[in-house]
Amino acid sequence: MICIKRNRTDPYFNIAAEEYVLKTFQEDVFMLWQNDPCIVVGKHQNTWAEVNPEFVLKNNIPVIRRISGGGAVYHDLGNLNFTFVSSGISGSLVNFRKFTQPVIDVLDLLGVKAEFAGHNSLLINGRKFSGNAEHVFKNKVLHHGTMLFSSRLDHLKEALRNNRHFYQDKAVKSVPHDVTNISEHLKELPDVLTFKTRILEQMAKSFPNFRFVEFDEKDTDAIYKLVEKKYETYEWNFGQISKYVFHRKIDSPSGTVDITLEVEKGIISKAVMFGNSNLSTHLNELERMLTGTFHHPENIRQLLEDTGLHRQMGFGNADDLVRKLF
Repeated sequence: MICIKRNRTDPYFNIAAEEYVLKTFQEDVFMLWQNDPCIVVGKHQNTWAEVNPEFVLKNNIPVIRRISGGGAVYHDLGNLNFTFVSSGISGSLVNFRKFTQPVIDVLDLLGVKAEFAGHNSLLINGRKFSGNAEHVFKNKVLHHGTMLFSSRLDHLKEALRNNRHFYQDKAVKSVPHDVTNISEHLKELPDVLTFKTRILEQMAKSFPNFRFVEFDEKDTDAIYKLVEKKYETYEWNFGQISKYVFHRKIDSPSGTVDITLEVEKGIISKAVMFGNSNLSTHLNELERMLTGTFHHPENIRQLLEDTGLHRQMGFGNADDLVRKLF
């Protein structure tokens, strides 16, 4: 097994690197890596239904879709991600317990009792510190998971605070858990990089012929091309869900407005709004303006600022109206 050294913390590059390794490397691979603050959603999730748009935009948090299923997770530099890419026999590739056992073993050596629970979680004293997901490609499986070591749990909770009840869809929903950092349970408190070293030492003991390699220039160029083609695009990160309906009643300075947006592949295909008679002209204009545009806060904000329609509806700035459309 090879271990690819990865020091980049760019989340777009790191998420793309997993797919690249899965589809191009022939040997079994292990990787440990960190991301700058970001949210990573599962392949089959409705992105806006899983995140807090206001927090995301205010803090410039990237939201990126991965190729595996499961729920949304928050990454920052206090979180350590691990990845296995392994070949095997079709039908027996998926094995969450196998790939999470090295994490449990390392924590045991550090005096922390962790356990595998449910379908894809690792817990300490009943609180979750690791979520895991897998993706099968031909005769190979990609297994990846988080390890909350010293993450900002307040940011995690705020980033994943959602308005899911406003959305009607068939997407996979994240399951909320009480979470904990590994560091809270250690008698001796190493930093996240020391913890990373401990894991690598355990992996070297557990797997024969364990050796380190790095991405070469060809690998790096190919990963950046995949970022540009896929992982930075609106279509991949927000437009993968075939259809959803957003419905919400909002209070405007001129009265209550009932809003329904039908969205297909991330684009608003139909907007229907009802409100007081003195708002009808503005609501009709807003319906026409939104139809055919991306259901994305930045896009809608720009349209409002270009037309000034939010002011005509009594909102002091575009953001006051934008945040009510998600």
